[in-house]
Amino acid sequence: MTSVKEFRVDREPTDSDLGAGRFVFTDAYSVFDWGQMPDAIPEKGASLCTMGAFNFERLAAAGIPTHYEGVVTDDGEVVELADCEQPPTEMAIQLTQVPNLPYRGDDANADSGDNAADTDAYDYDAYHDAAGENFLIPLEIVFRNTVPVGSSLRKRGDPADYGLDVDEWPDEKVALPEPVVEFSTKYEEQDRYLSRDEADTIAGAAALDELESVALSVNELLNEQAAAAGFTHEDGKIECLYYAGEIRVADVVGTFDENRFSVEGHQLSKEVIRQYYKREQPAWVEAVAAAKENVTDADGADWRPLCEIEPITLPDTVLTAVADMYTAGANAYTGTEWFDAPSLDDAVDVVSDL
Repeated sequence: MTSVKEFRVDREPTDSDLGAGRFVFTDAYSVFDWGQMPDAIPEKGASLCTMGAFNFERLAAAGIPTHYEGVVTDDGEVVELADCEQPPTEMAIQLTQVPNLPYRGDDANADSGDNAADTDAYDYDAYHDAAGENFLIPLEIVFRNTVPVGSSLRKRGDPADYGLDVDEWPDEKVALPEPVVEFSTKYEEQDRYLSRDEADTIAGAAALDELESVALSVNELLNEQAAAAGFTHEDGKIECLYYAGEIRVADVVGTFDENRFSVEGHQLSKEVIRQYYKREQPAWVEAVAAAKENVTDADGADWRPLCEIEPITLPDTVLTAVADMYTAGANAYTGTEWFDAPSLDDAVDVVSDL
């Protein structure tokens, strides 16, 4: 199980063939890379599965290859979303190989410079030697349409680097003239953004330009659907598999966990929960950040044992408000009343007051 969904294997992939499996979406959630948090958000899993299936079917209609096979009914039948009587919680998917990524330690090739030392701490050559021509690309491909205050992008470049005609970053969210695509690690203990050369090495046989092109196509589709639903699509990410020379979109696409949406400036995504923890338990958020920084001094790559504070549970009022955000948002995004939920405006008003 991942932190938010169960992963079931029906047929193992091989060097030459894709396998078959399912995602079972749970009501668990994760923030700040912590893993499963102490609460569950009612109907979150069904809302994410519904939105994800909706987006995968739109990608297929646009000619963008994915690993999606359909959603699974209570009877175990794999069907299209429109054939479901209830919002689904299981998604049938193609499976690819995910080899072990060996950790060699932070001292590996430490004299090669900071970025090189980070990359050399993990043995990507071993990953690709084991993967062959059928593997999950060990990258997250991030696309950004806006740059909010506090975005890490502001630390990695000046406004002019992204086509903005200002000398300094403004003190408010900025809309980018063109989407920005970045690459970050997928299987390292701490996510980190990569130079293009690093990303190209980590991608293996998958062409980085093609990954960028796929990400931009996905982003464009999500922008159009969000606008039709009255949302703004701020940013998001995709993951991809590589099989027989073809890149296919994998994992899940365009949900309130993978992407950030907003309605008239109000957040409509998991960011609502992140901000709640920043306000209500800043000590835990700071302890997480400190543990991530201090892991280089520890024996291993896992920072969590270094964090001495546990996250608090969320009040019922917060869980209800966030649940309504997920379900009302899924209804509005798909244009179908899958859930018995308040109107989107009412749901956004409540979470905005948390």
